[in-house]
Amino acid sequence: MRIVIAGGHGQIALRLERLLSARGDTAVGLIRNPAQADDLRQAGGEPLVLDLESATVDSVAAALAGADAAVFAAGAGAGSGADRKQTVDRDAAVLLADAAERAGVRRFLIVSSMGADAQSSYEEPGFAAYLRAKGAADDAIRARTSLDWTILRPGALTDDPGTGRVRLSADHTGRGSVPRDDVAAVLVALLDAPGTAGLTLELISGDTGIAAAVQQLT
Repeated sequence: MRIVIAGGHGQIALRLERLLSARGDTAVGLIRNPAQADDLRQAGGEPLVLDLESATVDSVAAALAGADAAVFAAGAGAGSGADRKQTVDRDAAVLLADAAERAGVRRFLIVSSMGADAQSSYEEPGFAAYLRAKGAADDAIRARTSLDWTILRPGALTDDPGTGRVRLSADHTGRGSVPRDDVAAVLVALLDAPGTAGLTLELISGDTGIAAAVQQLT
C-alpha cells in the first residue's frame, strides 16, 4: 500500500513509517521543515515537503494521488497557542480530508484525542483549546460520506515500549495511557481492517492483542 501521513515527523508518525516500511508498504510523510527529511528516510519513509497551514487543496490532492490511504497524525504541539491548534489540529485535518476526497482516496484515519469535543470546557485553557480543535476536526470528518474514515482517540501518550496489548473500543474505555508504539501498531491494523470505517475508537493499554482487538470491532 501507499500511505500518505500528515505530520510525518511526529512521534507517532515516525513509528508508523517504520512499521509500514518494514512490511513493504510505501509511507509518504508530509513535513513542513525540509531539515526533517533525513529523519523520515531513516524511519523508512519518503519525505514530501508540504506545509498544511499554507497549502491549497489542489497541492495536497496532488500529494495524495495514487495513495491507498491518508493518515492525519499532525499536531501543533503542547507549546503552541490556541490559534495554531485551530490551524493545525482542526484546519489541516479538514484540508487533508478535502484533498482526499478530491484525489479519490477513500480510506482516511485521523489520530484524535480522548476527550476531544468541539464544545469542551476543560478547566485548563490550553488543553481545552486542543480538545475543541480536535473535536471540531472529528465532527468535520464524520460528515464525509465519500471517505471511509476511522477516528482513533488514544488516552495519555507515553514513550514506554509498546506491549502489543490494548483496550480498543467504540464505546468508552475509561481514562488511561498508551505507548506511542502501540498507537502506531493499532493504526497499521486499522489500515488492514476496512470494516472499521465509520467508527470513533478510544484506545488505552489493556489485555487484548492488537490484532484481536481490531478484529472484535468488525
